[in-house]
Amino acid sequence: MPDNTANPQTIARCERIIRPHIRRTPVIEINGDEFGLPATTLTLKLELLQHSGSFKARGAFANFLAREVPKAGIVAASGGNHGAAVAYAAMKLGKPARIFVPSISSPAKIQRIREYGADLVIEGERYADALATSEAWAQQTGAMPIPAFDQNETILGQGTLGLELEQQAADIDTVLVSVGGGGLIAGIAAWYAGRVKVVGVEPFASPTLTKAFEAGHPIDVEAGGLAADSLAPRRVGERVFPIVQKYARQTVLVSDDAIANAQAQLWRALRIVAEPGGAAAFSAILSGAYKSAPGERVAIVISGGNTAAVNFDVTY
Repeated sequence: MPDNTANPQTIARCERIIRPHIRRTPVIEINGDEFGLPATTLTLKLELLQHSGSFKARGAFANFLAREVPKAGIVAASGGNHGAAVAYAAMKLGKPARIFVPSISSPAKIQRIREYGADLVIEGERYADALATSEAWAQQTGAMPIPAFDQNETILGQGTLGLELEQQAADIDTVLVSVGGGGLIAGIAAWYAGRVKVVGVEPFASPTLTKAFEAGHPIDVEAGGLAADSLAPRRVGERVFPIVQKYARQTVLVSDDAIANAQAQLWRALRIVAEPGGAAAFSAILSGAYKSAPGERVAIVISGGNTAAVNFDVTY
């Protein structure tokens, strides 16, 4: 892959490379009336059905297949989903992998990484702690780092979700995307290149992209909340930011209560079990943080199914 700048051409080329290794996840079109949203058509991209439970498998395979993996293997830091994806790709491709995760990672994600056979290390309380230790390990061993979001190949891989979504739902007006470090929104925004509106959704507790827009560049911000194991790095990626600044200038913020309600509504109406990070984008439209126009066709990425058994307190 000689050119690894994220654009529709390089994303399409990346998609051809990783296609044998990833699932074409389904979409489901639903009437907004089901959720009290009249005159709205919602298209849910069910990326939580991807290998390893999230879109992260796309970026993981892009890194393995587009870069030369040394004998020392690879190393990755993750809140959980990226680690599971890298571990899965390493298992399928027969490469050694060492994954560092913080203590806030959910037991479901930790278990999944172990099941894929990676060498798992729990380090620190937050993603930034695991990242620092993983970087030291890479320096010590020569292992190839696979960043969770701030790497060109990672962004290209995540951009293939946008390509796939356009093939499945060509007439959408808007895409709502949960934001942590920004790899997914950057990839989707690079694919559409302004042809549809791409909106980032962040928890109030982890407003990385929102604060970067305010400052004009990535900055360190608070990192916490219900979705902290998937949407709480301390800052949005340096490679990510110019892409979203150009093509996805809008963000909305959602509360932990709104995210929890979105999880419950996905289960109630569709029997979909999404983790908090996977339901955050959906919570934006349910809570009114994002207000759709009459007739607007909104696509929402539901990604992140690595959670415990259903325990939603819902009255039917």
